[in-house]
Amino acid sequence: MAFTSSPAYGSQNDTFWRILLLLHCISTLVLITISTPPEDPVKCASGNTDCTVTNSYGTFPDRSTCRAANVAYPTTEAELVSIVAAATKAGRKMRVTTRYSHSITKLACTDGNDGLFISTKFLNHTLQADAEAMTLTVESGVTLRQLIAEAAKVGLALPYAPYWWGLTVGGMMGTGAHGSSLWGKGSAVHDYVTEIRMVSPGSVNEGFAKVRVLSETTTPNEFNAAKVSLGVLGVISQVTFKLQPMFKRSVRYVMRNDSDFGDQAMTFGKKHEFADFIWLPSQGKVVYRMDDRVPVNTSGNGLFDFLPFRSQLSVALAIIRSSEETQETFRDANGKCAGATLISSTLFATAFGLSNGNIFTGYPVIGSQNRMMSSGSCLDSLQDGLITACPWDSRIKGEYFHQTTFSVPLTQVKSFINDIKSLIKIERKSLCGLELYNGILMRYVTSSPAYLGKETEALDFDLTYYRAKNPLTPRLYQDFFEEIEQIALFKYNALPHWGKNRNLAFDGVIEKYKNAGAFLKVKEIYDPSGLFSSEWTDQILGIKGNVTIVKDGCALEGMCICSKDAHCAPTKGYMCRPGKVYKEARVCTRVSGLSVIQSVSY
Repeated sequence: MAFTSSPAYGSQNDTFWRILLLLHCISTLVLITISTPPEDPVKCASGNTDCTVTNSYGTFPDRSTCRAANVAYPTTEAELVSIVAAATKAGRKMRVTTRYSHSITKLACTDGNDGLFISTKFLNHTLQADAEAMTLTVESGVTLRQLIAEAAKVGLALPYAPYWWGLTVGGMMGTGAHGSSLWGKGSAVHDYVTEIRMVSPGSVNEGFAKVRVLSETTTPNEFNAAKVSLGVLGVISQVTFKLQPMFKRSVRYVMRNDSDFGDQAMTFGKKHEFADFIWLPSQGKVVYRMDDRVPVNTSGNGLFDFLPFRSQLSVALAIIRSSEETQETFRDANGKCAGATLISSTLFATAFGLSNGNIFTGYPVIGSQNRMMSSGSCLDSLQDGLITACPWDSRIKGEYFHQTTFSVPLTQVKSFINDIKSLIKIERKSLCGLELYNGILMRYVTSSPAYLGKETEALDFDLTYYRAKNPLTPRLYQDFFEEIEQIALFKYNALPHWGKNRNLAFDGVIEKYKNAGAFLKVKEIYDPSGLFSSEWTDQILGIKGNVTIVKDGCALEGMCICSKDAHCAPTKGYMCRPGKVYKEARVCTRVSGLSVIQSVSY
């Protein structure tokens, strides 16, 4: 089922934009078997010294550069213990980095220039698979892709996980990564862990490093702190998962009008185990994922190879990025809306990358859990000189975006959806920019015993949208995006995803966690000198300082909430104004027809 754009979305150069966007869709659909693998996020001037770290997108939210004197690449737990001991003895700051560094936030950053990066790149081994006990023990640098494959070899499956398989076990634990489900223990990966081995600073008598073995039965308090740790307790070396017998899933995508979406969002997750949504608010459409467990002997060899996670032609990505930059420059909302409709209809018509083996032949698509849960084929690593790459690879001119992700309590989801609909009524074209990035992905989560995990049943909203290369450049309909962000975080007390979001989402966030005090007590025991902490982690944990950065233009990239016009872009007509629906919000709004620019404080 595809749909066409409204005549209101036509633009003077509609044909031109359609050609460009069609090129994007075609390049996405081409099954390219090679791609350039992502580079190591840690780069050093000489050997393993004088180093910087970034994320896979090439930029942290505040655009800062994170440095350290050295990077270490342990290959065993014993080597890891030796590295932590030496740094502890010297009183050096440490932070852990991962193979692909997919966290948008500054979790990999240490303070100053004299610290140490500890990369888990080579801590990537499977240590024990026990089919009878249904457990799998791996090192923390193992990727989700490896974890899924290793479990399948012994007939086991991880029931829920994120959709992108380039995350590592340690990275998923550190940020509370999840899939989508209200069933069982919920969709968070850390809630299917039974044991954690962690290396933390130790005393002189302990040789300056201590290996801690944590489990729900022996050390429940410390275990619940370590399940989502932000990397401030030490380095996770090994993790044991409790898995399930392999099963299959039956998937069907259905597109509907969003008129009753608020009601559906409240109940749909109880009807389908792996339910999620892609909401296209400017188009008034929702794509429902009807996804259920079926017996392993059900016929079908389906595969989920999500189209936007496939390698794409770099030249096509550059053209698409240039087109969106032009749309922003000329405020071409019609062009964005036409492009969004074309992309979303194409993705839906091609089942988002589902296939019944080799090609998509129709619903339902039935396949084994290890083939249906996660994907990310752009990581397949044969060098092709960046002819093709992951769409967000920072070495090419490709996707460059903000990502705002938060969990709204399920009891308040209908009201939140209605608030967004109220904004759409004011200007229907305002959120077409979201739909260029596949719309709003919405996943179900449940409460977790992890101290920094989810607090209640909730629906997670994932918004991806254009980011300018110049931090002082305002965005088209910026105020609508900012108001949605503030409605979620402050009106509905939503919890931000630890590995995503702009700085303002973490302002006072620790106060939203009822077990924050218990977490901080464990942190004090494990690392009393704060060697695994940084200025940024201290800020988000409420220990010292504030994560917001107040300066001219700070609201343009979510470094602050504007309180005066200078925090926006007054010379370009963007002023700090109250929200349109949520009057308590303060957003950067384009004000036309100003003869005199005055700075206004709120």
